Amino acid sequence: MNKARVPIFGQLWHFLLHLRWHYQVFILSGGYLMGGFFQQTMDWTTFGTQFLNVHLLLFGGATAYNSWWDKDEGAIGGLKHPPPMQRWMWIVSLLVQFAGFYFATMVSVPFAVVYAVSMLFFWLYSTPLARWKGTPVRSLVAIGVSTGTNSFLMGYLAANPGGPISLVVVPASIGVALVILSLYPTSQIYQTAEDRVRGDQTFAIVFGREAVFTFFRYAFGSGVLLLSVALGTASPWIGITFLLLGMVTGGAINRLLNTLSLHADDYEKVMRIKYGTSLAFVLFLCAGIILKHRLHVLLF
Repeated sequence: MNKARVPIFGQLWHFLLHLRWHYQVFILSGGYLMGGFFQQTMDWTTFGTQFLNVHLLLFGGATAYNSWWDKDEGAIGGLKHPPPMQRWMWIVSLLVQFAGFYFATMVSVPFAVVYAVSMLFFWLYSTPLARWKGTPVRSLVAIGVSTGTNSFLMGYLAANPGGPISLVVVPASIGVALVILSLYPTSQIYQTAEDRVRGDQTFAIVFGREAVFTFFRYAFGSGVLLLSVALGTASPWIGITFLLLGMVTGGAINRLLNTLSLHADDYEKVMRIKYGTSLAFVLFLCAGIILKHRLHVLLF
């Protein structure tokens, strides 16, 4: 399609598609929600408004920013047929992130700092000036920090602004990062052709199919174990329950991954795995947060 001929309302719709808000909310929100679960008290207003800020403005803006530099024509995470982008979308994607940062400053200085660090790692991930996405290790670091540890920390800090920070957030945030990262290389399976054209040396390209699946097993297992230990410090039963559920879930995902190859045709399978796993995790955490903090209010 000739991008110059796309009418303005069509361009606006294309930009909204590239924000991939459904992907941010259903795939990437588990870390933020887990942070809220670890807090002892809950500021529902701040937690809810910053949930929208983090996932719609920060993650959405960063995703559109990445789409501008990638210029994908084939399937990408949450968008099977990405529409063409205009140059103004690159500028607006940055403005969306800065608008989110402004709202982040209203919470607390630590929250704003974590938000800003996530923005930085998203830029390092995408921009040709750094292009961390183009190397296996740096891409894992960028995604692990921006959508993993920092997502957890922002949820934790938004749930109780100004409250004390427990040392348990360290293993918990690392655990979240590992769980999120465990499926990250599988997203590259159906993008290998375009990644090679751009010269990106992704994890899937450099190490291959078996390494992608081996990485999942070790990262997912380690992440679940860290989260289980962290949860167990507050309640051994919660920690044990989470560990058992994690083991069952990990086994089910591993069986599904073994049916994948390294071809673009695997897009539908990968998306079903990611949406199914993440949505179940999100619903579990939503129920846990409501139960925990509502019971706390009723009892105390």
